[in-house]
Amino acid sequence: MSIPRLFVEHPLAAGEAIPATPGQAHYLGAVLRRTAGDAVLLFNGQDGEWQAMLASLRKDRATFLPEYRTRPQAAAPDLRLLVAAVKRDALEWMVEKATELGVALIQPVFTRRSVVGRVNAPRLAVIAQEAAEQCRRLTVPRIAPGAPLHAVLDAWDGAPLLAGDETGRSPPLAGVARSLVPPLGWLVGPEGGFDPAELDDLRRRAFVSTVGLGPRILRAETAAVAGLAISRPHAGPAARAQRMTEQQDVQPRRSGPDADHLRAATRRMVRRRQQAARRLGGGDRTREIRLPAGRLRTAGL
Repeated sequence: MSIPRLFVEHPLAAGEAIPATPGQAHYLGAVLRRTAGDAVLLFNGQDGEWQAMLASLRKDRATFLPEYRTRPQAAAPDLRLLVAAVKRDALEWMVEKATELGVALIQPVFTRRSVVGRVNAPRLAVIAQEAAEQCRRLTVPRIAPGAPLHAVLDAWDGAPLLAGDETGRSPPLAGVARSLVPPLGWLVGPEGGFDPAELDDLRRRAFVSTVGLGPRILRAETAAVAGLAISRPHAGPAARAQRMTEQQDVQPRRSGPDADHLRAATRRMVRRRQQAARRLGGGDRTREIRLPAGRLRTAGL
């Protein structure tokens, strides 16, 4: 039997009892048929994941008693999703999948071609929390209230923002994302794409790069998930470390005092070997000298 996993808004510490919400108490007792003494897993986005005991349970009241930490809190990449408001089912599906993919912020925006004029942010927050509980992540993304696209862009903090462009005139998302590090945003337009004036506004902003997802026209929810899946490998600490390594690799390796010293030592070694060859009757014949970095053919240095 699997252990239920729940998000709580209280600090987690061994032996410090915390209350469950009425909804959590009902879920544990009426749906899962758990009883006092059973184990639960708790997380709050700050203190890691803890195993706790269900200390008490009665109808819509319950108490958790944290026992020990099972996972420490880990830093999460600041990956953000900005998505044009679409119909309820599609938007809720996007929130669930974006949560599973590790986004830190989901910001619904209203564009000229948006099909809806409002979003139920509290409902979306519940879906994000349930998805975080299910997928074992240690944080819950923040759901921002819906706002006009121009207002969100005006208040943006300057982090790189990649905007989906279905016209086919922008570079591929994968290539652009590879050169960026978090914080990083992914903006998906409505069904039918951005209005030409909106695209012009996006291109005028220094922090925005328009990108493409290939030759096909994708539904908004498909584009949201595909873009996050492509951006996510380049958004974590491991990706940043890999890019730093790659940048070091492309730097010239044989310059500076250390490289000069190595070349001088190599020449001395070659001369000594040539002199030894002459003493043995080898004359000035060209010899192939094997060096750690490869093979160097010399002729009378």
